[in-house]
Amino acid sequence: MNSKKKDFLISISIVFIFTLIIVLYVNYVLISLFGLNQENFIYIIIPLLLLALGIFLSFTSSILKPLFTSDDNLQKNLKETIHELNIPVSTIKMNTQLLEKSIKDEKSLKRLNRIKQASNNLIKLYDDMEYDIKKEIDVIDKQECFLDEIIANSINKFDDIKKDVIIKSSIPNIKLLTDINGFEKTIDNLILNAIKYNSSEDPIVEITFENNILSIFNKGKKIDTKNLLIIFDRYYQSDSSSEGFGLGLNIVKEFCDKNKIVIKIDTFKDGNTFNLNIKNILK
Repeated sequence: MNSKKKDFLISISIVFIFTLIIVLYVNYVLISLFGLNQENFIYIIIPLLLLALGIFLSFTSSILKPLFTSDDNLQKNLKETIHELNIPVSTIKMNTQLLEKSIKDEKSLKRLNRIKQASNNLIKLYDDMEYDIKKEIDVIDKQECFLDEIIANSINKFDDIKKDVIIKSSIPNIKLLTDINGFEKTIDNLILNAIKYNSSEDPIVEITFENNILSIFNKGKKIDTKNLLIIFDRYYQSDSSSEGFGLGLNIVKEFCDKNKIVIKIDTFKDGNTFNLNIKNILK
């Protein structure tokens, strides 16, 4: 338990005990003076409850104010730091693009491409970190987007790693109103998962949309029934030898739960289908 949690629990406990002692004492005085019966029960209990609530709220707000101030300062510093991180990354990218135009030597170009790739990775990490922090400390605004564009952009991201996997997509031009960044990460993780656990023979991923259901099918090993209940758990991996940390499907489930998207898995002999009912984010 970190120090902030410990301070919070100690503070709340002190306020609760202090309030309880005062209320019990006032209760004793009132009963001593007026007695306690059916006629005066309400007149004694209700003022006591209001007194207890007033004391608890007044003391809690003053004792916990430093903790809330600390959180506000941390949020402010995080936002400022994230913003400042974008400046050097953008500078690296811009200068790399300028150098690319003037350098002709093949070895130098290869080195420049490595720098370019590293800067792109940094930008991706920056975007992910900015989103994750905003998600925790701010309300993420919902924006309009189109399902077919999200799917197409996601498929393009995996051109270099999909190898022999054939990705078929037939998605209509459906308008959505959602947290675009979060939805993109959800689709990215589902498609990456479909590529990662595909069949070694005639590997295929099929993405379809029908009756508000977005379906992503991957040919491959059927998911064991016992694993269907834990597949979305944090750090779960059906194949421990695979790369990654087992966070992808947990991120998917978290987004779906938050946005009222029902997610269901259908298993078959030759593969598995992840079905997302996205009716609650349709525009």
